[in-house]
Parts: sequence; structure tokens; C-alpha cells
Amino acid sequence: MTDQSHADTNTAPDAIEFECDLPEPPEKVWRALTVPELLAAWMMPNDISPETGSRFAFAGPEAAIECEIIDAEPERLLRYTWRERQQPGDSARQAGLDSIVTFTLARTVSGGTHLRIVHDGFARTAMPAVAMAGAGCSLSLGSRNPRRPIAANTPLLLLRAA
Repeated sequence: MTDQSHADTNTAPDAIEFECDLPEPPEKVWRALTVPELLAAWMMPNDISPETGSRFAFAGPEAAIECEIIDAEPERLLRYTWRERQQPGDSARQAGLDSIVTFTLARTVSGGTHLRIVHDGFARTAMPAVAMAGAGCSLSLGSRNPRRPIAANTPLLLLRAA
């Protein structure tokens, strides 16, 4: 693991954070995050183009999730906004999530990838949905114990797609 993998340790108190070491190289992990068909295989259908300033959307289960790329450094950093919108006339549904998702990739000594995923603003809105099956990654929830592992299968699903 390199120092870059922990470059942004000032996470918001309502952020959800995943970290793990993957055997696949950053090039493969980057593809799973930025090729629409590969990203759709583990997340949702989308039209991502990993260029700073580009807009894309995920086809969410209830409404589209609108995103904009804030930073894109191939094989190192991907950061985008995540805005869920209410459907017109759906007053029963809670206001949509308006947050930022950051993926940080760093090559490990063995040639794999240290992956850090931070979703700012997620914990306060989506905590009931965080109970996921284990994959050996750690997850921290903002101001709670940042190294307390809670299982998450997102990175393994990501790599199965690539």
C-alpha cells in the first residue's frame, strides 16, 4: 500500500468508506469503474465517460441518478457527484441523496490495487441498506470507529464485472 491510498483521510461524519487490497492491477479496476458495460454489470446501467466535467446517469430503480465527473485521473482517482431525484408526484419518498463518490486506486507492492471508496453524505440517508455480505474489505462510517470492519461485497462484484 502506498501513502496515496490514504491521501484524503478527512472524511465527512456522514460518509461511508470502503477499503481493501485487490489482486488485480489498477488498470483492470479502473476499467470496472469507467467502462459503461462493466460498471453496469456490478452497479446499474449508465452512460459514464470518465472525463472531468462530463455528465452521466445511472438508471436507478426508482429514478435516474444524475452524476457529474469532478476529477478523473486514469488508474488513480475518480470522483463524481451523485444526485438522486424524486419522481414527480412521489411525495411519500424521502428527498433524494445529493452527495459525492470518490474512488482512489493505488498500486500495491504486489502489483494489485489498494481501493478506497468514499461516499460522502451516504450514511445519514442510507444506513438501513448497508447490511451487505462479507468480502474481506473494511468499511467505516464517518465518526464511528473508522477501522471497525463491516462486511461489504462491492469490490468483489466490481472485479467480477471486469
